[in-house]
Amino acid sequence: MGVHVLESPELTPGNENPNQAPLTPSGAGNRFACWSPHLARAVLAILVLLLLASALVPIAKPGSRSPWSGPVEGPVSTASKAGAPDEPYDEDIALYEVAIERIAHGENYYDFIVPEQRSRDYPVNPGLAVRLPTLAYLDAWLGTPGQIAAALALMLGIVAAWWRRFGEEGVSPRARRIATALVFVGASLGLNRHYFPLHELWAGGLIALSFGLHRIGVNGQGGRWTGAFCAAALALAIREHALPFVLLMAAAALWYRNWKEAAAWSALAAVFLAALAVHLSLVARDVLPTDPHSAPWLVMRGLSGWLGNVVQSSNLRWLPHFLAGPAVILMTFGWLGMKGRGGLFGFLLSAGYGVAFMLAGRWDNFYWGAMIAPAMFAGIVFAPRALAELTAAAGLRRRVPAAAVN
Repeated sequence: MGVHVLESPELTPGNENPNQAPLTPSGAGNRFACWSPHLARAVLAILVLLLLASALVPIAKPGSRSPWSGPVEGPVSTASKAGAPDEPYDEDIALYEVAIERIAHGENYYDFIVPEQRSRDYPVNPGLAVRLPTLAYLDAWLGTPGQIAAALALMLGIVAAWWRRFGEEGVSPRARRIATALVFVGASLGLNRHYFPLHELWAGGLIALSFGLHRIGVNGQGGRWTGAFCAAALALAIREHALPFVLLMAAAALWYRNWKEAAAWSALAAVFLAALAVHLSLVARDVLPTDPHSAPWLVMRGLSGWLGNVVQSSNLRWLPHFLAGPAVILMTFGWLGMKGRGGLFGFLLSAGYGVAFMLAGRWDNFYWGAMIAPAMFAGIVFAPRALAELTAAAGLRRRVPAAAVN
């Protein structure tokens, strides 16, 4: 039987000391210590089944080429309908590049975007099929040299933020180095110049930066969130898929009774929804009754949707299928092995987007995975500790000292 220890106070905000030093590996509690053996065994069985299934289920559309292999030589075809099974992903990039070029020449985004998409046989109905204009204006303003500098600065900012956070969370030196290296692996895809027009690439990097900068306080004390708020606000302005991250931030702030922070995150969501309504109204004025409706996004691909999105939109695409799929599961579960309040948040963030990808998104929407992939990679470093503690709670092994598995 496993040795049960008291749960860490991180999950009980009412009795936390806001001035308490960050939990260290030797002093952090076992997240599963209060679980009954039956519950721990059930969760462990589910985890094993997920790992087995993740090595077997499809993670790419059959017959499709790697969408991240680089630019296609020669002219880009526009003959296929958006959402059609054989549509080349590079058509999306071509559309965004045209939008950037027209803005750079002084045109207004909403004066041309609907006719431009229609001419390329892209749907404009519903209005959500038309991207927000923020990134197009930023890319046009920055130009290619500015985009390269911004991508490099974002990647370095992500790595630096997480290096500091791992240190403050009490991660052991060795695990800190490995976890930060994996953060770099996750964020490095943002340096691919061909994909600078891709909204998810920037929004996902900003989410990883926001998560790395954020410090959860208790009762309004001990937290830091201004930098995280600014990064998340920009991510949300670029891609509406950042809204779940903002809502999770608001929920965490409410849980820990950080009322001012919770109000700020809630206000950000409200302002964004108002801006989104304006965006949709501007798009709707140019939509014609004859414009076809976009193919549905609610397609429920299940585990393939989650794994496919993350693997294909990250550097995991270089791994064999039987390794890439389980890696996503371990990255998500592993966050539970990181002590401190950030570990639970990382698990909820990764798993939450995973559930969303299982329910929504077609095969050609795989790039949605770039919203969360940069923030996931480090979780796998803490998977051995999480597994050790779960098996101990299940009574399948003796409790391993925290320092030995972190």
